[in-house]
Amino acid sequence: METLTTSDISPNSNGGGSPAPKKKKGLWKLLAQQKYLYLMSLPFVIWVFVFSYLPLWGWTMAFQNYKPARSFGEQKWVGFEQFVELFSDERFYLVMRNTLAMSLMGLVFGFVVPIIFALLLNELRAVMFKKFVQTVSYLPHFVSWVVVAGIITKVLSTEGGAVNQLLMLLNIIDEPIQFMAKGNLFWYIVTVSDIWKEMGWNTIIYLAAITGIDLELYEASRVDGAGRIKQMWHITLPGIRSTISVLLIMSIGHLISIGFEKQFLLGNSLTTDYHEVLDLYALNYGLNMGRFSYGTAIGIFNSVVSVILLFTANGIFKKITKESIM
Repeated sequence: METLTTSDISPNSNGGGSPAPKKKKGLWKLLAQQKYLYLMSLPFVIWVFVFSYLPLWGWTMAFQNYKPARSFGEQKWVGFEQFVELFSDERFYLVMRNTLAMSLMGLVFGFVVPIIFALLLNELRAVMFKKFVQTVSYLPHFVSWVVVAGIITKVLSTEGGAVNQLLMLLNIIDEPIQFMAKGNLFWYIVTVSDIWKEMGWNTIIYLAAITGIDLELYEASRVDGAGRIKQMWHITLPGIRSTISVLLIMSIGHLISIGFEKQFLLGNSLTTDYHEVLDLYALNYGLNMGRFSYGTAIGIFNSVVSVILLFTANGIFKKITKESIM
């Protein structure tokens, strides 16, 4: 019988020699293989470019005394004059107070309540009842703020409003309270309204994250004698920590970008000093008065602060939890 030596064994053979290194696929070959994936992504890339990056050209108006009737070359450049005027306006600081107050209240309560609600829903054992509660809770998300504002105004009305009638029935008050006319109550009304509208919808994300937790962890904890409260605290919450961190970082990034729909629809002339936020300020003192450069300056300030808050929050969470979204 002929004896094989080590020299007879090819280095590329499967018997005894190390496997041959695979050739790296070229970029164009990889693009060709995944062409359908890139084609599917192309409309979204175009959408982001058109609506998020192309409008950045309009930021140049903040450094001009913009006049719509003039071409770009005919505009008068004024440097940072719009920003100087913005930071010199006392109304701006009042608006920032309202914006930060409602944003922080919405961040604290609007972020914590959906987590608690998701934990409680997860503990329900009756499947049909659980689905019913979840469906009812997220239905307000699909109702426009125009309708929601009408409902809130009617519920808090002094003429047949459910809240006033209940308080009078319980002898807590002697006469109806004009909730919508009290500026110091406006922040709380907006916060509660926003929680009622968005709580169920935000809960869906946490429920989806909870389904990814290994069920064997719950079984092991029950064997060790852990009750439902301890299971929620030691298993469920740590299991969705990454989801909570990502959503909290994104929420902090939008801290001053809270829109103006709620404030515009629920506010009135009696609550102006409490309901006017940054976006509403840009609308009233910028676009409505034809001061397009001033309104653009407000928008730039809003965007820059949001980016700073996003990176700051991400950096802090990265040091604490070793997790990052960027």
